[in-house]
Amino acid sequence: MAALIRAARTAQHLAVRAITAHGLAHPLTLTLLAAASTAAARAWDRGHPVDAIHTAPGQRARRAR
Repeated sequence: MAALIRAARTAQHLAVRAITAHGLAHPLTLTLLAAASTAAARAWDRGHPVDAIHTAPGQRARRAR
């Protein structure tokens, strides 16, 4: 199940990089955003809470303890 979270995070990271490099309307960006949302939806459907994909810095510090 950790693979689903990792896939969602990676897809989101790649989408953000594409937005920065090419802009929001670029076909590559739109494809990567679709992949990121699909990966996040799959993780959600398997029971992962949203904060498992998007953790705030304070949450990461608490989980590391």
